[in-house]
Amino acid sequence: ADILLITGAVNEQNINVVKQQIEKFQPEYVYINPKYQSELKELFPNIDILSNEDLATKKVDIVLNALSGMQADVTKSAILAGNNVALANKESLIFDGKYIMQLAKENGVKIIPVDSEHSAIFQCLQCGKHVRKIILTASGGPFFGYTRHKLETVTREDVFKHPTWNMGRKVTVDSSTLMNKGYEVLEAMALFDLTLDQIEIVIHPESIVHSAVEFVDGSVIAQLGCPDMRLPIQYALTYPNRFESLVKPLSLTEISKLTFYKPDLETFTPLRDLLGAIPNGTYKKIIEVNEKKVEEFLNGKIDYIEIFNTRTCIGNG
Repeated sequence: ADILLITGAVNEQNINVVKQQIEKFQPEYVYINPKYQSELKELFPNIDILSNEDLATKKVDIVLNALSGMQADVTKSAILAGNNVALANKESLIFDGKYIMQLAKENGVKIIPVDSEHSAIFQCLQCGKHVRKIILTASGGPFFGYTRHKLETVTREDVFKHPTWNMGRKVTVDSSTLMNKGYEVLEAMALFDLTLDQIEIVIHPESIVHSAVEFVDGSVIAQLGCPDMRLPIQYALTYPNRFESLVKPLSLTEISKLTFYKPDLETFTPLRDLLGAIPNGTYKKIIEVNEKKVEEFLNGKIDYIEIFNTRTCIGNG
């Protein structure tokens, strides 16, 4: 099969990793940040280094979009070329979800989610389509059970100690405030054509149940597995087939118990504010404020607790 490598390398360390990937996998095509296109064309003259315009013309088996930030154009280009898309870029659906899904339908392509929660829902939906609601699980992040007062004392080092997942710094911060779960609600609404009332968020610290679907007859089907992103990535790339993987087999007796809790929206106000803004369509303002505050926190300009003042900053509280 043809391989199209899409990468969002933005610094010298990342570009060196990309070069290693190209040498190892010898892809037919590479899409990369324009900043590095001329360098790669010189190093790999036999490989097509693509621009966004080129991407819309290349027919391959599947395009995996795992870029960070506003990269909906890459998703659109892949769809217009008639390619199925394995999607790990939340922003493609948060801001442009209805259009993306309609475009995919018009071009006869599938959008296969890569996020562990949405992959779980996608897998459960292979059992049926008559959905009452979905149950979107969350680990709770490093501060599950904290009070607002205790959150005022956390350090930068505390924020990046996620109990389950090893993620990028921005996503880790959003996970700690539960804002990331709000983004996933918006993503699920677009992917699965659901209303906000059809989505229940449940804190599940063990991160074994990756999400579940309740059907209209009352049956609940969940997807379980050890927390390992290799599983949803592999499923997206091999769908509808399943193959052996390197993921550790799940042992329920070793785990012993699974626990579930309601999210504390009075403490984790970024999630509360985002969910409250979805019905009237003002959620984009909440996201813009959160993005700015997280960037300021990452750059050492504000304390962690200041990220939580989302609603106040847009004049709604």
